[in-house]
Amino acid sequence: MIDRLAGRLATMDGWPRRLVWLLSGAAAVLALPPLFFIPALPFGFAILLWTLDGVKSRKSALAAGWWFGTGHFAAGFYWIAHAFLVQPEIYGWMIPFAILGLGGGLAIFPMIAVWASWRLGSERISRAFLLAAFWAIAEFARGHVLTGFPWNLLGHVWAIDPAPMQLASVIGVYGLSAVTALFATLPSLWVAGRTGRLVSIGGLLIAVVLWAGGAVHLAGLPAADVAVADAPADAPVLQIVQPNIPQSEKWDKSLQDQHFRQLLAMSRRPADLPAGRKRVVIWPETAATFFLETDPGRRAMMADVLAPGDVLITGAPRTFPRDSDEFQVWNSVEVINDEGRIVASFDKFHLVPFGEYVPFRSILPFPKLTAGRTDFSSGHGPATLHVKNLPPFSPLICYEIIFPGAVTDDHDRPEWLLNVTNDGWFGHSAGPYQHLAAARFRAVEEGLPLVRAAYTGVSAVFDSYGRNQKSLSLTKQGILISPLLGDKNHTTVYYLWRNIPFYGIVTLIIVLVLGYQRFRKSPGTKK
Repeated sequence: MIDRLAGRLATMDGWPRRLVWLLSGAAAVLALPPLFFIPALPFGFAILLWTLDGVKSRKSALAAGWWFGTGHFAAGFYWIAHAFLVQPEIYGWMIPFAILGLGGGLAIFPMIAVWASWRLGSERISRAFLLAAFWAIAEFARGHVLTGFPWNLLGHVWAIDPAPMQLASVIGVYGLSAVTALFATLPSLWVAGRTGRLVSIGGLLIAVVLWAGGAVHLAGLPAADVAVADAPADAPVLQIVQPNIPQSEKWDKSLQDQHFRQLLAMSRRPADLPAGRKRVVIWPETAATFFLETDPGRRAMMADVLAPGDVLITGAPRTFPRDSDEFQVWNSVEVINDEGRIVASFDKFHLVPFGEYVPFRSILPFPKLTAGRTDFSSGHGPATLHVKNLPPFSPLICYEIIFPGAVTDDHDRPEWLLNVTNDGWFGHSAGPYQHLAAARFRAVEEGLPLVRAAYTGVSAVFDSYGRNQKSLSLTKQGILISPLLGDKNHTTVYYLWRNIPFYGIVTLIIVLVLGYQRFRKSPGTKK
């Protein structure tokens, strides 16, 4: 039955074949957060590879990758439509252009990957291995070209559980994506004879090895969830505030005071918190919708909810220039002490195109999605903030957390990661869950705890192995109380070597496949 299906797909042509490519790319998205239907991944890639058996021209090979990629990314990023519906009267008309434009634009990467595997792979087994390598290379390129967008990497399917994520501490999520791509492509070889069946079983066993190896690695560790009462006496207590204010109301000037009072009320010390514990109150991205530097009255009100030694960390816009007298605005994190003083700050350095600034503004007449007409300015890169009574930390705003190997200052290594974000733009959709999954991998890669404060959710605390200590679900209002623990911090292979293992994996696959093909073609070799 599977052989007949593969044979029929290989004979397809024209628009029916393009539709199959489009739908198979979309089907593979089911393996990603939040559904995590992982069998969809080898299913979607099998359809793609079986149709490649019938591709006879470079043009068709490029088309296969582009249509598959367009379906994959348009389905995977459907949720960006919610951002345009916050002010539908202004931005609603852009929705189809944004989804199809993003999907079609990002499809260039798999287009090249599919073409390269078709061009260099002379038989089914070779094409399956080469597609895995070139797909992983394409994901790496997508994470770096034109500011980069490493969202919905294949490796993110393993965020379903911390066990299969653990390999990322050695080879990073890009390396894990290369391994996952083998899991996605090799099962298609079930139709390639006896050898193909053995290889396809090996591909499926990748999932078993990832899960079992990770489970063994985690088995000897203490529990991730530790109650405040059981934590060391000097461990700061996190109080993460998730206000769950709708994005359509967040910047409403008439509601600003009401929202601020709500944040203050949610920041008061819980009655059951043991005495003497130092608190770290954390508000999400731009929770303070005003300029803290010029508003000592509100800073004093923030200090009123803090006990001596407590601090409040909030996302806020900032306007004071640091390097010039030119008026600028930054998306920032600022730390307030119990006296109402700003004792540390950080400016977002990886801005969202069209969200926080408009690229090529002189020729593109589009307004940015966020409040205000002025483009945000960018900061100077990852930084470690040192605050009294608090372990040094690396603040990351919104999607800065999704970039592997770019979340810490390696010359001043932090002891924990802080991600403040506002995913309210994306409503109750797959977007916030995909963002959470990508963020979680940074804890595994860096061997550091990750604290996440999200405006509408999901707020969470992960230990240095990516295990969930505490979380608040999407679209829920509440506070999250958890000790900040660094007892499981560790130096990972990925931290030391970064993407060198990834380079080695994809290079090894390509060299071995091309060598295998050359050997098979050499005179005297038994076919």
